[in-house]
Order: sequence, then structure tokens, then C-alpha cells
Amino acid sequence: MDHPDTAIILYNRDLRVHDHPALAEACARARHVVPLFVADPAIRPRHRGGFLAEALEDLRASLRDLGGDLVVRHGDPVAEALRVAADTGASAIWASADVSAYARARERRLERECAAHRLDFRLFPGVTVVPPGLLRPAGGDHYRVFTPYWRAWRDAGHRQVTGPPPLVRLPPGVEPGRLPRRPRAPYGHLRGGETVARRRLDLWLKLCLADYEDGHDDLAEDRTSMLSPYLRFGCVSPSEVAARATGYPGAEAFVRQLCWRDFYHQVALAFPELPRRDYRPRRVDWNEDGHAADAWRAGMTGVPIVDAGMRQLQAEGWMHNRARLIVGSYLTKRLRIHWRVGGEHFADLLLDGDVADNWGNWQWVAGTGNDTRPNRVLNPLRQARRFDPDGDYVRRHVPELAALPASLIHEPWKAAPKVPGYPAPLPTPDNG
Repeated sequence: MDHPDTAIILYNRDLRVHDHPALAEACARARHVVPLFVADPAIRPRHRGGFLAEALEDLRASLRDLGGDLVVRHGDPVAEALRVAADTGASAIWASADVSAYARARERRLERECAAHRLDFRLFPGVTVVPPGLLRPAGGDHYRVFTPYWRAWRDAGHRQVTGPPPLVRLPPGVEPGRLPRRPRAPYGHLRGGETVARRRLDLWLKLCLADYEDGHDDLAEDRTSMLSPYLRFGCVSPSEVAARATGYPGAEAFVRQLCWRDFYHQVALAFPELPRRDYRPRRVDWNEDGHAADAWRAGMTGVPIVDAGMRQLQAEGWMHNRARLIVGSYLTKRLRIHWRVGGEHFADLLLDGDVADNWGNWQWVAGTGNDTRPNRVLNPLRQARRFDPDGDYVRRHVPELAALPASLIHEPWKAAPKVPGYPAPLPTPDNG
């Protein structure tokens, strides 16, 4: 159906008007367009609730500026989309394709119900730069190693980035509905929404990108873009980020990170059990020490660089990428606690807790995923000395250690007397 009279755009985690293929197609072909978001009780945003609420507020404002509105309903997305279709006389429901097991099950249900109700159902790209499943190695359904995927990804033709539609025509008489409530207490310092995301992207490209390759591992300075929460909620298009970055000095190292994101999405598409089962099974005698796991979550392991990362996560819903590698390696390789424990904690707290990226990275660091060196272990003390040499990152997030000199900040157990309120390092299965 090329020209529906009314088309519904079912928003999920593509909360923007710029470079939104499904929205652009609907506004070009349909007389009326219903941008719809359904607050699904099965998906609990937890700490991300405030960020999501802000993103939806911003999306509604942008759509109103274009002459439309964001229609919000609460309940099962499939049932609510069909109800809105009946109420508005829509003949099509279009959405952005996704890769998680839950999203794909939702898409299959939508496809069946749309067929039963004689509605046109279509999925569009937009969640990644290159659609998952498009690039395949000879003799395989997906790439298992990043480097050959990176080569194929660079050579692939990327779709053209588009602006927002000139006009969104909502059918008359549609009740917009209430937005999800914003929590009283904000979580972290990042605010949600496309407007904030685009402003951050503009400043990042102009002022910071050139320094990214040399400085992105610097824990204290944190010279990363911090765009990942906005990518996770689709407040900014990954295709636009890649396209706009290309050509700037230092762009390749940054664009490579966008490729990593695409890489894990194609892994999750091919292996939907990524959050639950080893991608590459290994014989690991996992340690079920609940006390050690709790200490890790609380940032009380006695290893300052680990504790700093975990406390940053608790306070900000964010953690520097180098710190994520350090705390992940410590949990899975030093404490030998299962990667699912870490992945679940990150999924609860991270603003950018995307299913594919979160679980792909946890399996990578645990040696059960796509790392070609599964026995890799990051020494936390060496990592701390290299990427936080003056201890500023630790001082910022572990105030008990703020008075220690740089020579002792990463080894407080050598200080005399013992630092009040700060624990000795946890025993590990190897050193008892």
C-alpha cells in the first residue's frame, strides 16, 4: 500500500523527527499521520524513566511545531496500535525495526494482527547505521568477529540522511493522551530529548572530536561524546551522527564506535539469547559469592578504580567506557562472578542500557562473546595507573580517598593508618 489515507507511526526507541525513515515516508505518502507512543507496562524504564519522559516531552513539542502531535497511550503496544487504527480509520501501521527478542516478538504480533485486520504493516531502518542482517560473511548469517565486519561496514553504502518532514497532518479529533510522568528526583546530569541531543552533537563535532582518538580513554577528563543514551532512545540518528562526523579530523576512531554498536545489533539479531546464554560457551566455574557481588554493586570492593566506576554508575546512570571494561573484567575474571550479574545491574542503572550493546559488551569482557582473546584479563591497578595517573577520577567518586596522595590513591591499603570507612580489597577465588 503506497498511499494510505492515514498511517500510524509506532514510536519505540526512535524518539526524534530528524532522519526518521518511517515518519518521512508516511508524511510523504499519507494524507494523515498519527505518531503514536505506547507506554508498555512490560517495559519498566526504572532509573531511565526521567530521561524517557523528557525525550517524549521534547518529541511532542517537535511534532506540534510541525503541525502534528504525539499520541500517547498506555498498555499493550499491539492492542493499543490496533485500537488507534480503528479510531482514526488508519490503513497502515509502520515502525522502525529493532533486534531484541522482545521487540521482534512485538513486530511478529503486529504483523499477524495487521494481516488479520487488513492493515499494511512495514518496518523501516533507523535504529542502526547499517540495517542488522544486511552484511553477511560468506557462508554465515552474521559476523562473529569485529574487524572483518568493520571493513564490510565501511564499504557498505549508507542510506542518505534526511531532515524532518515539512508537515505532520494529524487526523481531526484525535485525543493526544497524557505523557508518562517524570520522576520527581532527576537521575544523573543528562537530560533527555532530541533538542538536547542535537545540541550536544553540534558542540561535540566542533570542539571535541579532533581530540577523541588520543583522549577517549582518559578517565578523569572523560573526553567521550556521551551520546550513547541519546542513541539508545533514538533521540539522535546514528546514521546522521556517522555522516556528520565523517570528514572531521579524528573522525575514524569515533565512527568505529558506531560500527561497534551496529556489530552488536547484528549479533543480537542472529543470537536473540544474548542476554541469557553464552554466545561462545566456555567451561567456567562461576563463583556464586553474593557478598562479593553486593560489594561490587555498591562500589565497596576495596579496589579504588573499580569502586569509582561503580559509584559513578549509581550517581549518574553513566560510566566511562574504560571504567566499564575495568569493572567488568574485575567481576568476571577476578571475582569469577557470572556476567549476567553484571549485565543485569548495568541494565537496571545505565541510561544507555541498550540490549544489544549491554549484553554484547558483557559477554565480550567475560570471554564468552566476540572477543578473539577470551582469556584477556585487565589488571585494575595497571589500568588505573595508565588511565587515571593522578587519581582524579577516583577522588571524584570515592571521597573517602580524596586526601590520599597520588602515590597511594590507587593502593589505599598501603596507607597508614587504614583509611576510615574504606574496605580492604575483597579476597578473590585465586588469592583467597
